[in-house]
Amino acid sequence: MQVARLPDGRVVRDSKDPDGPVLRFTPAEWAAFLGGVRNGEFTPMLAG
Repeated sequence: MQVARLPDGRVVRDSKDPDGPVLRFTPAEWAAFLGGVRNGEFTPMLAG
């Protein structure tokens, strides 16, 4: 996974598929995501 900072938020893409889709997040959405990670709100995914 690759994350890039933009003036208006963040973008995320799959590093194995650089020409694939990109997810865009506003600063508020990114902050909410990071807060969820810090609070353990996500189930770990196993590499497959």
